[in-house]
Order: sequence, then C-alpha cells, then structure tokens
Amino acid sequence: MPLYPLCVLIAGDPVQRVLERRGGWSSLMRQAVGDAWAGAWLDVDARVEELPRPKALAGVIITGSSASVTERAPWMLRAEAWLRSAVEQQTPILGVCFGHQLLGQALGGRVDKNPRGREIGSVEVELLDDDPLIDAGIRPYVANATHVDSVVELPAGARVLARTELEPHAALRFAKNAYGVQFHPEIDRDVMRDYLEARRDRLAEEGLDADALIASASEAPAGRAALTRFVTELVRPA
Repeated sequence: MPLYPLCVLIAGDPVQRVLERRGGWSSLMRQAVGDAWAGAWLDVDARVEELPRPKALAGVIITGSSASVTERAPWMLRAEAWLRSAVEQQTPILGVCFGHQLLGQALGGRVDKNPRGREIGSVEVELLDDDPLIDAGIRPYVANATHVDSVVELPAGARVLARTELEPHAALRFAKNAYGVQFHPEIDRDVMRDYLEARRDRLAEEGLDADALIASASEAPAGRAALTRFVTELVRPA
C-alpha cells in the first residue's frame, strides 16, 4: 500500500445538478480513478484550508473551478506559491482545467480568455508527443471539456503534448513530474450532458447548438486514461 495519500486540491465545485447527483470534483476524480489507486485520499479545499506539506503526499490533483485564474484572488496566489514549492520538491502534480491553468500561471505562464472561444463537449484531441500520461493506443482520442480560459503563454520549459481545434495547449508537461490537461478526464457522458444542459442558454447566446453537443457527448475513455495513467505511472509508490 502507498505510504502517503493522494491529495485532491479542490478549487471549486461542479454545476449544481452534478454536485447533487454525483458529488464534487473529488468524488468524480475517485470514481474515474477506481481501483487504479489503492491508497488513501486526502481532500484539501485550497480556497479555505491550510495546504499540506508537499513531501507528505503521494501526488496532487488540482480540480476545475468556475472561478478564473485571472481574478488573482488571495487563495489562488497562496496556492500558486505552494505549487511552485511542490514542483521544486518533485511531487507528482496533475492540474485539470482550472488546475491546469493555475499551475501554468504559477510556473511563469499567462492565463487569459481563449481567443478561439468557449470549448465544451466531447472533443477530439490531436496527440503531438509521446509521454507516459498519454495513451496513444486509444483512437480516436476524445476528451470531455468545458472552459473559457486557457494558458495562452507557456512557462519556460513547458512541452505541448496535445491540442484540439480550439485549444492549442490541451495537455502540457510543465516539469518532470508536473502536468496539466485543459480537458476534464473525470467527466463522463452523463456529467458532460449535465454541463451542456446547465450552459444551454449561454451556448445559444454564443451560437452553439446544445442539442447537437448533448447528442455527441462521449464517455471519453481516452481522456479518462490521462487521469489513471497519472496515478499508475507517476504518483509516488510506497
């Protein structure tokens, strides 16, 4: 058994219907990881709780959020400083959506609204580089996404692993043990459909077809594999 817990650094909550039916981001992470992780879990709400010592953790997953990294809220600045320390200590880290952006900003990149617009739904991902995080054997490589912001400028040393039609930085390797994915590996078909329903009015205002996006929603096993591979290939063993 692993000696240290796998930490979920909570940065926000999913939409209300998902929260009521399936739980928060940490619950969705655990559901997606399944038996790929046999050790303990530790939930830490980065917005209000004290952050643990990075060396006391097997790894860290930073969740999504409806907040924007561009807000530069005090808790975000505190979390960014903590993430820089965790990267220096080579704690395995995976940032998801907002977490991906927070990590990118912490390491010297820049987050802003994606100039290509909102990305939402099940999207095809183009793989650009070979890496343990990516299961290139699953084709087409489809992932579930919902975001408006993006890491528009990369920090020094970051390597682009994947892109989509609307997101040039869909998966990044920031450092030896630090990764970010702009998509949501923990979102399955049902959760994706709930997100599309919750955003229906906004999508219509932006000229997007919610019904078509709902019909094309996928379980996205390739996207989910990025999460399980992080746990099995990169999280610190016992």
